[in-house]
Parts: sequence; C-alpha cells; structure tokens
Amino acid sequence: MKKTTMIIGILLVLVAMMGFAGGKGETSSSSPSSSGGITLRVLYYLEATAPNAISDADLWFSTFEKNNPGVKIDRENLFNDPYHDKLRAYSAAGNIPDVMYVWPTTRMDYLYNAKQLKDLTPFINKDNIKGQFLPMTMDPANQSAGYMAMIPQAITTTHAFYINQEVLDDCKLQPAKTYAELKAQVPVLKAKGYETIIIPAKDDWVMQSCLFSMVAGRFGGADWDQKILKGQAKFTDPDFVNALAFIKTLYDDGVIQRSAVGVEYGEGPGLFANKKSAYYIDGDWRVGMFITDSSTGQALISPARQANIKIGSFPDIPGAKINQSNSVILGTGYGMSASIPAGSAKEQAAWELVKWMTGKEVSQLRTEHGGTPTPSRTDLDFNAMKLEPMQKAIANIGSTFKTATIVIDGVFDSSVYNPINTGLIEIAMGRRTPVQVAADVQRAYDTWKNTKK
Repeated sequence: MKKTTMIIGILLVLVAMMGFAGGKGETSSSSPSSSGGITLRVLYYLEATAPNAISDADLWFSTFEKNNPGVKIDRENLFNDPYHDKLRAYSAAGNIPDVMYVWPTTRMDYLYNAKQLKDLTPFINKDNIKGQFLPMTMDPANQSAGYMAMIPQAITTTHAFYINQEVLDDCKLQPAKTYAELKAQVPVLKAKGYETIIIPAKDDWVMQSCLFSMVAGRFGGADWDQKILKGQAKFTDPDFVNALAFIKTLYDDGVIQRSAVGVEYGEGPGLFANKKSAYYIDGDWRVGMFITDSSTGQALISPARQANIKIGSFPDIPGAKINQSNSVILGTGYGMSASIPAGSAKEQAAWELVKWMTGKEVSQLRTEHGGTPTPSRTDLDFNAMKLEPMQKAIANIGSTFKTATIVIDGVFDSSVYNPINTGLIEIAMGRRTPVQVAADVQRAYDTWKNTKK
C-alpha cells in the first residue's frame, strides 16, 4: 500500500501480459507423502453461488490430495461475515487452521499482531518462486503484517463501475463521463423504470471498500492516508468531510437509492443482470458472478449479452483534487499457522498446499473461471485462456484510470475504519451528517494512535 504510485504501472503491465506466454511452473519440493498420515485443517473462503466455485475448489483440493497421497484435507467452507467471525474465534482460542484464506490488510491484524501466521519468506526463497509473481506481491512492506504472512493471488481494484449499455441504449444514453452527466441521467432512467446505480450496501464494508475509498482518494489526493498517519492532516479536514458529503449527494440526487443499504451483497449481481439499473458498483472480483458456470453451461449474463457490458471507473467528480483514479490493493491469498512445528512433515505439507493454491495451474484456472481477474503471477498464458467479454473488460480496468489510491481498510486499523463503515450507512439514512461522521472517525483515530504510544 505504501507504493501506490507503482500500482497503476503494474496493472498496465499485467494487461499487456495478455499476449505473453512463458515461464515454468514451480516444481514441488520433497513431497510430504512419504511422511504418513497428515491431516491439514483448511479454512476456505467459498461463495457457493458463484459460477464454478464449488467444482473448482473440489478439483483443486482433490488434485492436491491425489498428488500428495499422504495428506488429507479437512476443509471448512465459509463466506463473507461468517468466515471472518469464525476465523476471529479460532484466533481468540489459539486454534487457527493449518492453512487459511487471508487478507494482507489490517482486516487480519488480529492474526498478525499475535504472530499467528508463519513468515513465508524462507519457503519462498528455498523454492525460488519469488520471480514468478509481480514484485509488489512479494514485498512484505505491502502487507499489514510487515512480513510475508501470505502469498497474494492477485492485485485487486476494489471499485469497478459496471455499465449496462443495453439499458442506456433503451434510454438513448451514453455512459456518463462526469458526475453532472450521471445526475442528468437519473430522471431519464427513472422514466423507463430503471435505477441509475445499484450498490449492495447492506454489508457495511461494501460502501467503504467499493466506492468510498475511491472517493476519498479523489478528494484527498494520492497518499492522503500518509498525511493523516504522519500528523499532517485530519479526518475532520475539508478533504475527508467533502468526500463524505459527496456520498450524501449521491443519495440526495437519487443517483443511488437509499434502499441500497437494504440490498444484500449476494443480491447485487442478479439485479444488475436483470437490467434493474444502468450502472452497478462492486469490486473487480465480482465479474466472476456473471460468467458461464462450466458445470451447468449457464451464465448470469450470457457471453452474447456481456458484449454490451462495459467496466471502468467512476465518472469525474466536481471539486475533487484528482479524477480518473481508483482504489487498488493487494489481493487475498493463503497463509500458514505459526503453530505448525518448524521443520516438520506437516509444515512441508502446508507449504506445498499454499504453493499449489497460488501456483500456475490453479491461478490459470481461477483466472479463466473468473475467480482472479488480475492474477499476481507473471507466467500465465492469457492467450490460451477462454475468457468471456466481461473478463476481458475487467482485465483492462487498469487502462481506465491514471492514479491508484489506497483502500481504507487496507491501511487503517479496524477501530478506525469501522466508524467509517457504519457512518456511511448513517449518512444514507440521514441519521448523521458528514461532519459528525468525520468527527467520530477522528476520535477513533486519536484513540487508536494513543494506544500505539
């Protein structure tokens, strides 16, 4: 996150890699299969309704067991808040799984502060796989842990502005390039029975991560977060208050309906696919919900219709310090429990699983099936992949913005970003003003900062 100026360049390089093929996949070092019965407890993040999600997971873990006959996977599948609640409970009990799906951000600070995950640097160096990943994904400075606590599967653009040209065509409109154009489209779309923007904001992290982080970056400028961390700015300053005020404006202008705070995260893709709105806001990862499920041959949006879906970044905002920017962060990945005895066969088995789940074969299939829009590996053959129109569109999202800014929950402690999450909902409901929410966040930040002294 400290190297945000590098990220856009890296994303553009990755897009250019669509024509690159080469490199050798890593080979497994000494197989743990000779060690006898080893059971690995795995906590896996699985959205069961996503296309290919169940069949892919079953394939990856069964293939690993087949290739490592002495190892059995005891897998627990959870998604969204239940996943985080369960992992936090495991952490508090000092009984985390052997391998788990983790975030490189402050969202997992309870694991990092307690040093519950192993440093993967020695394993990475031993197997010489560092060069098979984008440099920023191998830099421990970009992880909240401060060490290589996990291997990221991807680089993640947390704000994606999905555009349904079918709806716009029905209203004789073109994609809005400025907020003024977007606002002007509201009554035209409403007259035809369409909402302007749908965002599934009931889960409070969505508005913060998928929209407000981008907005805060535009009003605060590049590295606005560092100014706060260095004591050069406050959350109560005009930049942050104006960013909050813009969210209020979105509701006041009817660009986003206040009912968005009642839309479950799982509902969003279906509403957009059924042409309930001209625009949809979510993360880049959400493209995987729309593509064809290989097991059923069905897609939420057929490949033919996908040709009418464009994916970019939010239109230019008046009064912002910068425009054509977006919120970018390291993606999720896998880590290993620090409680596994060092040098043991179980440790080797756990490492082999982490390496397999972030390896070339799994990464290529995840990319092809929509699970990883912007993979962290540099040795994938994009030309050999069967990518649908929306996948190609999301792969090019890096070309739709010039500046990468931070994701709030990737930089600040949960005690600081939670008041932002809840405050955004309170603004939508008219319960608190932007000035009041900014004051709440600054108090939380001051309290957090004092505990660090």
